[in-house]
Amino acid sequence: MADGTENKGAPFDTLTPEQRHKNMAAIRSSGGKLEVALRSQLFRFGFRFRKNDKRLCGSPDIVFPHYKAVVFVNGCFWHAHGWKSEASLIQSSLLEEPVLYSVSCCKFRMPTTNPEFWQKKFTRNRERDIRDVEKLFEDGWRVGVVWECSITGRRRAEKIRTVAEKIALWLEEGYAEPFREF
Repeated sequence: MADGTENKGAPFDTLTPEQRHKNMAAIRSSGGKLEVALRSQLFRFGFRFRKNDKRLCGSPDIVFPHYKAVVFVNGCFWHAHGWKSEASLIQSSLLEEPVLYSVSCCKFRMPTTNPEFWQKKFTRNRERDIRDVEKLFEDGWRVGVVWECSITGRRRAEKIRTVAEKIALWLEEGYAEPFREF
């Protein structure tokens, strides 16, 4: 780099490893803007819920005890939404893997730096996601997953309202549907 420090990231990475570490460490696992906006909309619709209930497997972002349903708000990058490769195929006894990761996503892009690390990381994340969903099913919970790409971009507020309406219908009328992606 021009200041004499060596950047060990990708050749096009403009941040030093220390700066990259600081950025990655600042990413929150709960209470992000999208999650808060979705919860606020659901609250306006009259739904009451718990947040990040650690007593349940996976500590779901939104828990509706009255409906015996949970909702995860998943970031497309960290959950490798739309990742298609041999390494990304994970078998599930209760849930077909393509159901959880069936939609292609414009938000996910495999990092070019340290690809072995990221493939292992994303594979572990997917295995954990599927394990958490299966455990919740076994405990009698219905599971919904809201993908970041479905509530971001242009007309974000409108998208959040639309997804909240779909969740409301699923909660009140979708008892036969144990798993749903939004």
